Order: sequence, then C-alpha cells, then structure tokens
Amino acid sequence: MVSRVYIEAEIRDHPRAQQLLKRLHKLPVIEIEHFGEVFNPRAQNFRLQKKDPAIIIAAKNQGHVLAAPEGYGLGGDRNYYFSHMLNCIYDCRYCFLQGMYQSAHQLLFVNYEDFGAQIKHIASRHQGQQVWFYSGYDCDSLANEPMTGFTDYFIPLIASVDNAWLELRTKSTQVRSMLKQQPVSRVVTAFSFSDHFSHSKLEHGVPAIARRIDAMRRLLDAGWAVGLRFDPVVYHQHYQTAFVQLLNDIFSEIDPQKLHSVSLGSFRLTRDHFRKVSRLYPEEPLFAQNLDLNNGIVSYPLEREREMIEFCETQLMKHIPQQSYHPCEWHG
Repeated sequence: MVSRVYIEAEIRDHPRAQQLLKRLHKLPVIEIEHFGEVFNPRAQNFRLQKKDPAIIIAAKNQGHVLAAPEGYGLGGDRNYYFSHMLNCIYDCRYCFLQGMYQSAHQLLFVNYEDFGAQIKHIASRHQGQQVWFYSGYDCDSLANEPMTGFTDYFIPLIASVDNAWLELRTKSTQVRSMLKQQPVSRVVTAFSFSDHFSHSKLEHGVPAIARRIDAMRRLLDAGWAVGLRFDPVVYHQHYQTAFVQLLNDIFSEIDPQKLHSVSLGSFRLTRDHFRKVSRLYPEEPLFAQNLDLNNGIVSYPLEREREMIEFCETQLMKHIPQQSYHPCEWHG
C-alpha cells in the first residue's frame, strides 16, 4: 500500500497531477522542489521502502524517449523505450529494477505531452520504417492504469502516427481502460509469465496466472494484439514439468494463432545489479544457485542455460507458429 505522496511544487497545478491528488486525497502530501530529493539519495533501504512505498508525482524534463538496449525488442527497424513511471508495484525477486535505483518509491511523470511530442518527432525522422516504442522497461505498463490513465493518452497518440508501434509490457490484469477503446493494430499488450512454482516463490503481489490469462483472452476477444513473454525462465528442479503445465494452462484458453509474438529468455542480471540485489535478499535461494559471470552478465552456466532454452523452445513450438517466436537477446 502507498503510504504518502510527494509532489513537485512546479507541477502541482498540472491537470493530471490534480487528478492524482484527488484520487489520493486520504494520504499525506509533501511538496518538494525536485523528485531527486526523495528518489536519488544514497543510503536508502530499498527493501524497507518496498514494504511502505510513496508515490512521487513529478515532471520529466529530459530523456523522455531513449534508444532501446541492444537485443531488446521484436526486430523493428528502429527500437526505443520510454517510461512514464520508474519502479513497479510488484515485488519480483529477479527484477533488475531493485539493482538500478536507490529508492523503491514509485515515481510517476505526469507530463505525458512531452513524451508524446518526442515520440512523434522520432517517428517523423524515420518515415517508411517501423518504429517501436517499448513501455514497461522501468515499470509495469498497466499495473497503475486506474490511477495514471496511461493508455487513454498514449494509445490514441500511437494510432495517430502511422509508422509507430507500441508494446505494453505487463504482469497486470488492468485492461478495463483498453476494453473501452477501439483496438489499434499497432499496439501490442505483452503479458509476462513464469511457471506456477516461480510465480509463488518469486513474484510477490503479482496477480494469479489464471487471472492474467483471462485478461489476455478478454483483450484478444475485443480485437487487440497480444503477446507472451516467458522472461525470465528460472531454473528449479521441476522447471520442465512446470513450464509444460504453464503452456497447457495458457493454450487451453488462448488460441496461439491469434498471438502477435512470443519471446523467451533465461534469468540474467548485470554484475552490478546482481551484487546489489543479492545483498538486499541474502537469504533468497535464487541468488544461491549455480550461477556464472560471462561478459558482465550473471546467469546460469552456459550448458544449463542452453539446455533450459532448448527445452522451453521445443515445448513452445508444439503450440505456436515459428514466425511468432522472438528469442530474447537482451541482457538487462
């Protein structure tokens, strides 16, 4: 639960900020000059803050849209990402965000119009090319949707830019706002899944698998493009049986021929992120597994990783067409 609200004084009168304050009126509100006062200081305890986070309402003044990391995306001509929020309401032990930021507070930028202007500008520079914009790199795209109204602004924006595509990456079931809109073929809602064992042990606060499958089905039935993201696949003694069960659960409800895309990747963190996260949770079995460091990335030994990916790919191909599959090459 959110404990309090920080808000930058300069944007307090912004209509989106006013809507948020109205929604959060029962919480104490603390005015600040810049979000960095609260979000950036060192010596914050991420683990404690995660149990009692604040919401910081702010404006992002630069770097609204950035080039996507190498290997990130679905192979568009141009790939970018943007983040209307930093941090996530969920608490997944494998998440790299725990190693990226000093703070666990949820930072929400309300100046959507500046993001939109940059998206339009970038797309205009690449006329005739397919330009992808990825949301959900630094947050969950839809988890806070009832509060942020994110899709109400950005989906019509993407619809108005002929060569722009948008991926909404989520573990959420918050699809009601999208179901009220007309489907846009260039907007893909990509649902992330781990198997039942990994979900119960590692994905704290994440909606149940069955509920997310139902959210996928509702979007598909309404005509929206939907993707699947099995990332990260986490090793455990029964991962093979568990992954097969997950696929059976999904494809007993979802027609694989209707999926836009499917991607798959194993657990990995940069060395610096791994060091920070493993110090936060020294008792976490995930970080005590047999892991190797290769080219600055902490992951499973190459033989085990190859075995896992090959097994999961083989099982996936029993359900989906080859052209839907996009192996994950990104190391976050």
